[in-house]
Amino acid sequence: MKGRRVSGIEAQALSLWATHLAGTPAQEQMDEVLASVAETIKNFAVIYLVDITEVPDFNTMYELYDPSTVMFFFRNKHIMIDLGTGNNNKINWALKDKQEFIDIVETVYRGARKGRGLVIAPKDYSTKYRY
Repeated sequence: MKGRRVSGIEAQALSLWATHLAGTPAQEQMDEVLASVAETIKNFAVIYLVDITEVPDFNTMYELYDPSTVMFFFRNKHIMIDLGTGNNNKINWALKDKQEFIDIVETVYRGARKGRGLVIAPKDYSTKYRY
């Protein structure tokens, strides 16, 4: 996607995935989830794969340094998501469950359509609930 503009799609929430550590287990796992849900979410989301080593424009602004990062944009506006982790800008770990990712994308889409710049995730990902 080097040099390509992500705009012009009015009614869809854009799910942008950025990575620069190709071949890591987290990146490969997220690849599988994204590939498996692409057809399911095509009516309300588009997935763009971006190699941030080739397109470094947003690395500093969005702190893109993790093996895999998923960010959401709607009508060229960054939509933040409260996952309970303290980082509302992005998902920076690999999700294992594709239905979980679909639920997150649907939540972001519904919130963005209502004009919200911050949406609450359907599940709390804070570490206090992992025990």
